[in-house]
Amino acid sequence: MFVRLTGCPLRCGYCDTAYAFHGGTLRDIDDVVREVGGFGTRAVTVTGGEPLAQPAALPLMTALCDAGHAVSLETSGALDVSGVDARVRKVVDVKTPGSGEMHRNLLSNLAHCGAGDEIKFVLCDRQDYDWAKLKCDELGLYEGPAEILFSPVAGDLSPRALADWIVADRIPVRFQVQLHKLLWGDEPGR
Repeated sequence: MFVRLTGCPLRCGYCDTAYAFHGGTLRDIDDVVREVGGFGTRAVTVTGGEPLAQPAALPLMTALCDAGHAVSLETSGALDVSGVDARVRKVVDVKTPGSGEMHRNLLSNLAHCGAGDEIKFVLCDRQDYDWAKLKCDELGLYEGPAEILFSPVAGDLSPRALADWIVADRIPVRFQVQLHKLLWGDEPGR
């Protein structure tokens, strides 16, 4: 289940959730936890926008963990993750040149990524791919405990091309596509 929070201080050129920049409904944490519990699913992803832009994101994730959910956080990597509950699996983006938001990377977040966490590079083109490989080498990410994900921007970079590059270069990353885009396209709320 996704819990999508409103607001984001970034404006990535490939953003597929711009509808989450504004609007939404103010909700009580207990109400959200109760509603999530009613769906009968254990796995919950807190996402946005940028969820950490919301002051209640940290206590929400803790409350979801306390309720027995396996919680993950999808974050842009531009806001500090050090206060995230240790039980939450972090998926931290590293913004590439093609995002237009590379200057927003808070690389100190990577020190807070451990086993079970993921560091994600969303790639627009070959230039982003080459930059991401270099950044992984530079930061020693291949040797770190977090898994590295390379994901193509839907509609910009062919998933097959990215998979071929990864195989040809034999880099230890996991290829990832946006499953929600394959299933529901650009339908908001999915």
